[in-house]
Amino acid sequence: MESEGDEGETESLDIQYLLFLQDFRNSINDAWTPFMEFVSTFATRYLILAVLFIYWAVNKRDGLYSIASMCLTLAVNQLIKLTACVYRPWIRDARIVPAGDSITSATGYSFPSGHTATAAPQFGGMAATCGRKNRLFPVLCILATLLIGFSRNYLGVHTPQDVFVAICESVLCLIVMHKIFSYIELHPEKEDLFLLAGILFGAVSLVYITFKPYPMTYVDGKLLVDPQKMMNDGYGDIAFLIAFCIGRYIERRWIRFEPTGINIPGILLWAVGGVIFVLLNNNIGKLLDTMLGSHWGHFARRMITILYYTALYPLIIKLVMNHIRASDGSADEKPE
Repeated sequence: MESEGDEGETESLDIQYLLFLQDFRNSINDAWTPFMEFVSTFATRYLILAVLFIYWAVNKRDGLYSIASMCLTLAVNQLIKLTACVYRPWIRDARIVPAGDSITSATGYSFPSGHTATAAPQFGGMAATCGRKNRLFPVLCILATLLIGFSRNYLGVHTPQDVFVAICESVLCLIVMHKIFSYIELHPEKEDLFLLAGILFGAVSLVYITFKPYPMTYVDGKLLVDPQKMMNDGYGDIAFLIAFCIGRYIERRWIRFEPTGINIPGILLWAVGGVIFVLLNNNIGKLLDTMLGSHWGHFARRMITILYYTALYPLIIKLVMNHIRASDGSADEKPE
């Protein structure tokens, strides 16, 4: 569907920019497309493994900061996305043709970019914490975030403003989480109140996106975009925040694990836990959608994966490390 008339200079420029990138893609026969698709996929499926290494093996607080910032950003991103209801570039202008298979992962509305909102708080959290000892690391994190945002433009699935706003909201959520974490360090007894507030915010957000009105535009008698399908990502991303708060409460209250440290057992535990996470994240979605419906299936998938890496696998880490330490202690006590 080609845009009718000139909807404003900003919109005209963003479409022109995407068409420019599309012409460039075509001129090089999509030579860069596989790399850009990998960059986008890495942002949503595998970047979290770096954060989990920090959380499980290096520094619990630093890992939690990145995870919490990501979960808050994704919830906020979906509230903005399902309020603005901005159609994807190829719906706004039929000349836009997404590259490769990128259209299959470009679900939901367009504004702001979900891939960027996933990557930016993770890179930002790692830059703010790990960057204390290495000044080059934050620069690399910023460049990686910009590359992921650009990949969404290059593939034709997001406009520049989609990416820019996603980065801005990520920065704001990182700042908010920094303030909250600093306050909790001084008042640890207040943490449960923040966790309860996060759960309530997520619950209210679910009610809002479920019952708010959505645009119902028909073309040739067919609904242009089905809001029910667009809400799937909303249920999934808001579940991130709710599950994080529940998982953190469970871990803090009953598990209280300590990171393994950077050693052979710790690296092996991270590797095994990461493989299990990837398998869960990539394979349970369709089953849950079939069992629970697409909305609650997306919600359940996120709940399971977040609870897994915030609480369940930390319990496994604690049990394994306790066993290793006990075995080492027994060995030390054996007579020569």
